Amino acid sequence: MKTNLKQLKEKIIETILMLSGAATSITVVLIVFFLFIEGAGVFNRKPIDDGYLLAVNATNKVKGLHPSQIKDIFDKKITNWNQVGGENRPIVLFRTSDITDYYTEEELGPDFEYFPEKINELISKQPGIIAFFSDKYKSDNFSGRELDIDKIKVGEFLSGEEWFPTAQPIAQMGVKPLIYGTLWVSFGAILLALPIGLAAAIYLSEIAKKRTRSLLKPLIELLAGIPSVVYGFFGLVVIVPLIQSTFNLPVGETALAGSVVLAIMALPTIITISEDAMRNTPRAMKEASLALGASKWQTIYKVVMPYSASGITAGAILGIGRAIGETMAVLMVTGNAAVIPHTLLAPVRTIPATIAAELGEAPNGGLHYEALFALGCILFLITFGINMLVELVTNRKSHKKH
Repeated sequence: MKTNLKQLKEKIIETILMLSGAATSITVVLIVFFLFIEGAGVFNRKPIDDGYLLAVNATNKVKGLHPSQIKDIFDKKITNWNQVGGENRPIVLFRTSDITDYYTEEELGPDFEYFPEKINELISKQPGIIAFFSDKYKSDNFSGRELDIDKIKVGEFLSGEEWFPTAQPIAQMGVKPLIYGTLWVSFGAILLALPIGLAAAIYLSEIAKKRTRSLLKPLIELLAGIPSVVYGFFGLVVIVPLIQSTFNLPVGETALAGSVVLAIMALPTIITISEDAMRNTPRAMKEASLALGASKWQTIYKVVMPYSASGITAGAILGIGRAIGETMAVLMVTGNAAVIPHTLLAPVRTIPATIAAELGEAPNGGLHYEALFALGCILFLITFGINMLVELVTNRKSHKKH
């Protein structure tokens, strides 16, 4: 009876564990699925707000324009239609608020009931006009022609060099500066954190006395529990002014400042996991190495580190993940400028910082909202790619050992 009861308990525990594992896996898959479904929606849309249109005179030969060309037209960098393949004719810009420059309030009607007719009349009279207005002001007998605007393409989204999703009349959806900013800051952080973290882990596991280790280990682990905003304040007060004065820069909010702050944040993870992995190296292997005449440093380099390579790799992966996914601290110290960086001493903006800064302002289900989800997909793919690359390198090393 007792045996059956014990088996029943074990079976229940086994079922609970299996269900919790399945639930976790399903949750992760659903999160990723939801992320990609929302993010992919941006590629089914045109880079113009819902309910708005761009119209030209019916005689205009230009059939369609690239988003960057439309932006340059409304920024008055392009002033003639022959610059975009049309006739030699000056471009006349029109927004809804400009209607009073052409018609009086009496002509528009007390309740603006003649607004659609007047816009239609204006477009038909002005051969060089390009009009941006709400489609509710499009009259039933509209005599102009809507400009053909292409949907957002994946290639243009990734290679575009300008991120301005709220621009009017056309949103600029270029994520290249954000990808570059994320990679610069993250790899800078890892280049700083990995050597220091490994050195500290080697010291704690192989060189430090027991009393020193018992004092330092909790202090290092305590660093992992400090909120990221506190690191951001520290970077803003200490690191940013230091970089500004050291390199004689106009501002200290740079990619380097972000890298230093992220390196400090990643250190506890790298040190703790690497040190635990090194301390799990069998004592017999170390003693055998020393008995064969190897020095202490040769034993660390030739025996301890190769044996604990998987643990060190895990620490590096988690450290990289902390660096790439960090939001608030980076937002505070990197300058938040969506430009392509050419040096670590330039201001940058990362993908997580962009999502954090803009998601609260983006209307649910809108173009800007879906573009931010697409940024989340890119961040997921970058992290996933780095993890797979590290796993590949680790597996190759383990195969070579065998």
